[in-house]
Amino acid sequence: MQTYLILFLAIVAETIGTTALQASQQFSRLGPSALVIAAYGVSFWLLSLTLKTMPVGIVYAIWSGTGIVLIALIGLAVFGQRLDLPAILGMGLILSGILVIHLFSATAPH
Repeated sequence: MQTYLILFLAIVAETIGTTALQASQQFSRLGPSALVIAAYGVSFWLLSLTLKTMPVGIVYAIWSGTGIVLIALIGLAVFGQRLDLPAILGMGLILSGILVIHLFSATAPH
């Protein structure tokens, strides 16, 4: 359970970093640019901690898949970026894949 908390925090840090990346305007704004570097550093450090108990493929699938969906939601809420139906369906498939890993995979700790 602690591993999933660390992974969740890594996902949160990654989404903060990616949101700041958009706000940095191609690294032309100092504050958001510094936040990008700090948030990604924290995210990768936390991600590395999860690799002590989970396989890298499972960790990366959960981290990247969840991050994709969260960034799409943040893009909508913060930046007004809309998704079309194929994009929404694709993200639904990503979430479905994460659920399959959690519920049925013997390689993910339960």
